[in-house]
Amino acid sequence: MTFGFAPSSAASLSTSASAASASRLLEPAEWADAGIPLLRNPREVVSGLHARHRPRPGTAVVAVLDPEERLCASASFSRRSAPADGWMFRNVLLAQLRRVIPHDLRRRTPVRTAVLLYCREGDARWTEEDGAWMWGLRDACTLHGLRCGAYITLTHDGWQVLGEGRGGRRPNADSPPEPFALSEVPPLPPRTGGAVSDVLRRAAAR
Repeated sequence: MTFGFAPSSAASLSTSASAASASRLLEPAEWADAGIPLLRNPREVVSGLHARHRPRPGTAVVAVLDPEERLCASASFSRRSAPADGWMFRNVLLAQLRRVIPHDLRRRTPVRTAVLLYCREGDARWTEEDGAWMWGLRDACTLHGLRCGAYITLTHDGWQVLGEGRGGRRPNADSPPEPFALSEVPPLPPRTGGAVSDVLRRAAAR
């Protein structure tokens, strides 16, 4: 007869949670194959968002662009010190999008595009945290009726559009804002009404 120890329920839940979190990220090859639309002028987009939000390491900037790459809306927020999880990133991004711009779910085909600029430590090489942001951005765009656009990292070395190989040295995480910004479409009327779940309220408050 063989005796052994069955894993505790807590250990099983922890393992399951880790496996689920690991599945909520996108590898660079998956991102490249997803048909993400290319930015016509990525440096202008990056410089405009950098000038507007002045991100420091740990800051994410989500922006919505119209078909001419004019800025419709944007929001910046700090990333809390917690394990990278695409589901949580999705919730935070969706809360920010709902706060600054109405959804496009009634359209048959998305017209506006959401891009994400994330300022972080380290170099421009892909990390699992980047993969979780990519997963979160793609899912948030689907739920808000937007096209999923570029994911851009901003580090001390410069900026990089992941999956495209395009980048530059300025702006970077240390540089002062450059003296120009993205062109904007006329402001949208404020949106009223609509229920937001407690999870998204907490995410938006972070």
